[in-house]
Amino acid sequence: MKKKDIKYFKELLTKRLEELMSQANDTVSDMHTPKGNFPDPADRAAYEADRNFELRIRDREYKLIKKVKNALERIENGTFGVCDTCGCDITVERLKARPVTTQCIECKTKEEALEKALGL
Repeated sequence: MKKKDIKYFKELLTKRLEELMSQANDTVSDMHTPKGNFPDPADRAAYEADRNFELRIRDREYKLIKKVKNALERIENGTFGVCDTCGCDITVERLKARPVTTQCIECKTKEEALEKALGL
């Protein structure tokens, strides 16, 4: 992979990590702020449903944070853009679509077909 591509992905991933961390910090600080008393059970239920939804989103973002950090580590150790399964280069187009990927499109397609066949 070209140095300019590596630089592009490093900047992209670093920016994405900063955004995700900022959102996570906002959620944590928001959860410590009391939201008031809800005398109406329907209001309380709606608030709890919204809060649970936001927590599920943050859980997904936490998993994405780990993937972004792993991608940045792969950039540092020189393995970014190399398929974990077959060792071939992952295309720049695929990395632009999903910069945290660890597999080339062929290996990922095979993995998904196997999962589908096994009913996973």
